[in-house]
Amino acid sequence: MIRKIERILLLSVFLIISVSVSAQEGTYGAYSPYSIFGIGDLSKDGTAYNKSMGGVGIANRNRRFINYMNPAAVTARDTLSFMADFGLEQSNDMFAQGDIRSGHNTFNIHHFIMSFPIWKSSAFVVGLSPFSDVGYDFSSIETDPEIIGNTGNIEYDSYGTGSVYQAFFGAGATFWKKLSVGAEMIYYFGNIDKITNMNYSNSSYRSLNSGSELTIRGLTGKFGLQYEQKVAGDVSVIVGATYRMGTDMKGYSTNFRYANQSSVVDTLKHSVDTLSASGLRFGDELGIGISVKGGEKWTAEFNYVRSDWRRSGMDNAPGFASIGDSKFSSTVSNSFRAGFEIVPNRNDIRYYMKTCSYRAGIYYDQSYYKLDGHSVNSMGLTLGMTFPVYRLYNGISVGIDVGQRASTRYRMIRERYVKFVIGFNIHDIWFRKNQYQ
Repeated sequence: MIRKIERILLLSVFLIISVSVSAQEGTYGAYSPYSIFGIGDLSKDGTAYNKSMGGVGIANRNRRFINYMNPAAVTARDTLSFMADFGLEQSNDMFAQGDIRSGHNTFNIHHFIMSFPIWKSSAFVVGLSPFSDVGYDFSSIETDPEIIGNTGNIEYDSYGTGSVYQAFFGAGATFWKKLSVGAEMIYYFGNIDKITNMNYSNSSYRSLNSGSELTIRGLTGKFGLQYEQKVAGDVSVIVGATYRMGTDMKGYSTNFRYANQSSVVDTLKHSVDTLSASGLRFGDELGIGISVKGGEKWTAEFNYVRSDWRRSGMDNAPGFASIGDSKFSSTVSNSFRAGFEIVPNRNDIRYYMKTCSYRAGIYYDQSYYKLDGHSVNSMGLTLGMTFPVYRLYNGISVGIDVGQRASTRYRMIRERYVKFVIGFNIHDIWFRKNQYQ
């Protein structure tokens, strides 16, 4: 019975990957009216394993999963094991402002990560994941009778697409079987487009097309440490910390404004600005965490993450500052996360569901910007589990994130969402010497 379930789960891997790859064309990395600000929505780090536990991972050491949230955690592994993780994310978003209601769905590949040993208690990790996403599309019609009485109907349309990705390469080592340290080099790259159109129904007026095309690059480093102390039997306490350095944005911003009438296009503005010369920066990030675990049966963890964007320079920069009446200002973001995992009986040979891992978590996030002086906060509940597949530590992890961002107060848009994540955990033993000829 167990082998039959494993074959079904393994077959689903290929079906889901095939569907997700074909669904990538023409999709948004994320969809939210709040992604119009700054560099968009900052993506939460972590695999399906982390995300289903509220997003914790700074103080997590689990040899069955890759935990790239802390470079020091890469050493939590079997000495000769090769590990990989491929993740997908699907989001269902519902928006409300006054009497207006709308919704949108997205489905995307989230990350691909590999990890392999260097020597004894040290290991490498390399991967690719999103750092931020921009996705929005909304329109409105001028309703002031004094205006449309002279000009005719006017339609406003704004849309944005694009993502900034992070490619990272890191290594970690463990000393005295207690202290683990690690470091990563992170390269940011991506393109973001933000466009606004104003179209007149009266052909005697010129329609306006304006916006920004951003090409963003950056290079930074991230450092981490973890210390594990046995307290009683299989129970141990782990404390962890990470620090990602702030860095200058590279690349350029193309800002334009065109007037269109019939087939005639007049350039009202076209400039190309270097981002580094504009003083734009990625914020730094400090994270601390503590966890308690009982062998490989259960673990509980709490994380606090602080990221400072006050010197980002985005508040008044073309292409980064807000569009419309809201006053955008970058600030310090704070995140509080807690999660729990339990495995009833990992070695049970009769009941497959007892070998599965079950997880739950909660989180509270404050965004890296304010609107009209008001924070944009989100909170949510996560649930998830991992289905073991075939042998070793191979498995399929699934999770759900139910939450809300902002509210309808202060003219804001309330965003409620249900996100599904799925990760494919790949594990094998490499570099094993043959015992017999």
